[in-house]
Amino acid sequence: MADLSAPTPAPWAKLSKVWLVILAIPLTLAVFDPAQVLPTLRFTVEAFGHTAIFITFAVLAIGYLKATGAESVLAEAFKGRETRMIFLAATLGGIAPFCSCEVIPFIAALLAAGAPLSAVMAFWLASPLMDPAMFFITSGTLGFDFAIAKTIAAVALGLMGGLGVKLFAKSALFSDPLREDSAAGGCGCGSPFRGKPVWAFWTEPARVTMFKDAALSNALFLGKWLLLAYLLESLMLTYVPSDWISSFLGGSGAGPIVLAALVGAPAYLNGYAAVPLVDAMLTQGMSNGAAMSFMLAGGVSCIPAAVAVWALVKPRVFGAYLGFAFIGSVAAGLAWNVIA
Repeated sequence: MADLSAPTPAPWAKLSKVWLVILAIPLTLAVFDPAQVLPTLRFTVEAFGHTAIFITFAVLAIGYLKATGAESVLAEAFKGRETRMIFLAATLGGIAPFCSCEVIPFIAALLAAGAPLSAVMAFWLASPLMDPAMFFITSGTLGFDFAIAKTIAAVALGLMGGLGVKLFAKSALFSDPLREDSAAGGCGCGSPFRGKPVWAFWTEPARVTMFKDAALSNALFLGKWLLLAYLLESLMLTYVPSDWISSFLGGSGAGPIVLAALVGAPAYLNGYAAVPLVDAMLTQGMSNGAAMSFMLAGGVSCIPAAVAVWALVKPRVFGAYLGFAFIGSVAAGLAWNVIA
């Protein structure tokens, strides 16, 4: 006899909330401002088409890195002298394509095995700020110069945090940093340290399947977030007065840059969706330095990145992580305001 006690889930229950929001925006416009529906959809389609080539490169790059097992190269960053570890961890963290759930198990293993917190902090700070996919998308929307500057800033922020922890390693702030229950965990992603890279992945059917799965999943991931971001960008350009943005986040002083770093966390969707929104705010008068500060502070403090740190270390170390992020983001914003 069938069990009738459990209700049948609605068809839309399994649909990502991001897709639901994407559908809700034009429907809401159709009710409250019908004349704006077509311009909003046209803007979104044209903006998405403009970055389609960069999305394609990003998806293929991620698929290749996953299929070859190139992530295992990162293990080399945590070997040798501490200062060398910090530099390598910050550099590789700024370019490696890791999801936040992968960070938790292998960082936990590294810390439990005695890897210095300084190198881990360098990686933690740089990792959420840049990866191949984000570089392509940032280049296509905000320009190659901004993408390069953000990459350099990500590595520099990691170095600042890593060297800062090394300098004060014997202080009460960084002594005994791990939570008592942080040794295990993960989401089933597996450790990227296992095995050696197989660059000619097409010779192994299992790796070809991995390439296809990674490319498809990342295409859907990037696609939904960028569609949402372009819809929000269109709404921002239409309904948010440009003088609001320019009055709060414009100008050449330090104030807008500090403010952008403070609001970066609550206003941040993710690194990919933030790019079109920053582009819209720049159009409306946001300063270059504030844009850089917003993206860096928001990237480090966004929920997936922050949870990976919070899950493993004590609150005082987590506070230091946020402190490094804020100081580094403001410093990078001030520097970019002068250079750009």
